[in-house]
Amino acid sequence: MTSTYSLHKIFHPDSFGFPADAYSRFKFGDDAVAAAFGTALAEGFIRDHLRYATLDKQLVVVSSPYAFIPTATFAMKNHFVFRLNRWLAEMGYPILQEAKVHRTITYKEDYGELNASQRLNLIGNDAFHIDKSFLDGKTVIFLDDIRITGSHEKMILRMVDEYELKNDLYLLYFAELANPSIHPNIENYLNYHYVKSIFDLEKIIQGDSFMINTRIVKYILNYDYDSFCIFLQNQSDNFVNLLYNMALGNGYHTIDAYARNLGFIKRFIYPTNNIKA
Repeated sequence: MTSTYSLHKIFHPDSFGFPADAYSRFKFGDDAVAAAFGTALAEGFIRDHLRYATLDKQLVVVSSPYAFIPTATFAMKNHFVFRLNRWLAEMGYPILQEAKVHRTITYKEDYGELNASQRLNLIGNDAFHIDKSFLDGKTVIFLDDIRITGSHEKMILRMVDEYELKNDLYLLYFAELANPSIHPNIENYLNYHYVKSIFDLEKIIQGDSFMINTRIVKYILNYDYDSFCIFLQNQSDNFVNLLYNMALGNGYHTIDAYARNLGFIKRFIYPTNNIKA
């Protein structure tokens, strides 16, 4: 069994069912918005699916694939798990288990501005990996923030076929583009509705509920050098070190487009020539 569920269906380019500014903040690390989205998705899933289901198998939740730096969906997943676990415990069911889909390729392109074929071409050479034995006999919930063209879903289902997974599956989304006449770059409209420049990140980063993710790291590393330098000098040492560690963890030091900004970060952290590895 494979079932798909989305909390919000987008039929009109100006109406989403959720604030576009909030979605943009979520994509750039606002964990307070991730909490609201994850909780709402769990409550919708319970209301529309789980309360009617026979839950005779262990549930496992899997966030969208990532290598080292988690995605924005990972933050939403945390709060989805918190809310769903409360319901499962109240109903006498086992609480959720978690698994990870590992991915092998990183890229600098902005996925949200691509059309369907470009998206599939970009990620088509990627490889997703999961622990098949851990999932044996369980119902798997694959979680993502938004479904636009279904390219990531195709990759997930390709992985399911390659691993010969026989599990019952749920494919869950906070939102889904349900009108095929709307161009897929509506995703970028949402992604950047609040973040118009690197300086719009400051309220998110310096707020009380920031959680770093791949999007914000790539955005900062790919930004205009002069503006980037000004921005970085206004941030805390803790954030600068976190940014550098995350960039290295995802192998971004091997991407030429990020080299200049990463060089500035390195000099910022190690201001003398006596750089210690």
